[in-house]
Amino acid sequence: MSRKTSVLLALAATAALSGCAIGPDKRDPMENWNRAVFKFNDTVDTYALKPVATGYKNVTPGFVQTGVSNFFGNLSDVWTAANNLLQGKGADGMSDVMRVALNSTFGLLGVLDIASEAGLPKHKEDFGQTMGKWGVQSGPFVMLPLLGPSTLRDTVGLPLDMAADPWGYKEPVNVRNIGAVTRVVDQRAALLDAGSLFEDAALDRYEFLRDGYLQRRQSQVYDGDVPQQTDKEENVPDQPVVNPTGAGTGT
Repeated sequence: MSRKTSVLLALAATAALSGCAIGPDKRDPMENWNRAVFKFNDTVDTYALKPVATGYKNVTPGFVQTGVSNFFGNLSDVWTAANNLLQGKGADGMSDVMRVALNSTFGLLGVLDIASEAGLPKHKEDFGQTMGKWGVQSGPFVMLPLLGPSTLRDTVGLPLDMAADPWGYKEPVNVRNIGAVTRVVDQRAALLDAGSLFEDAALDRYEFLRDGYLQRRQSQVYDGDVPQQTDKEENVPDQPVVNPTGAGTGT
């Protein structure tokens, strides 16, 4: 057993024992519903999404996978730039604007990520993070069908995130749909190794995913510098941030 797997097992055991000690988690008042949705998502992933993603990863050349990821990543940088500016992070926002301009031109519509090589780091921001930066509390944990883990705040922001996706306006519709499916499969393929570790490590996979997601989202809202007071307000356990995998493409 690797050291990383041992650490994850220890974290999972801690989370499980903590849950037994304090009773129902106040962050998850809809736990029964959420667990049912998690089971549905897991079934869809096991019998549909994961096999397709595995085949995609095995037969698609690495440089093609990188190009697909870069292309859709470049599109997402547009909304990331807007959210950074809405959060008052002007330098990051302008850096994102420059990334899009550079990759969309010299990077062949984003297939090549030359902006990163030029010293412009990639960020990832959405409207849920922006609302969190504005002081909106996360609210209860929510497991969305097909989309995976979320919170009430992030779910409210999700329609705007979707509406701001440039690919959602691509014509003709059949090209848009093919691209959307390719995007999901590519994102799932990128998580195959992490997903295997998650499956092997977690004693209660639902709790492990929920706790990891909530910690990660809070870290994203505060750019890794989470105030101690906020930990108490949102009832987030003081544990290391875990990067969880889900059945869908949740934010």
